[in-house]
Amino acid sequence: MDVGMLNDLVAVVACRARRLLRRGERGQGMTEYALILVLIGVVVIFVIGLVGHQANNLFSNISNGFGP
Repeated sequence: MDVGMLNDLVAVVACRARRLLRRGERGQGMTEYALILVLIGVVVIFVIGLVGHQANNLFSNISNGFGP
């Protein structure tokens, strides 16, 4: 998943949130907010899983560069 796709997802979520606030549907809105938060959490976990090893390797290389 690239940054462009993540930006698109954030834009869609923000647009949906604004629409919900205008409608004033409290119960349904809260449920949808919860689902959106779960979706964002899944996406974040997925992205961390993809880039986590690369970031770990990068920081390991940097810290090894400071060693003796």
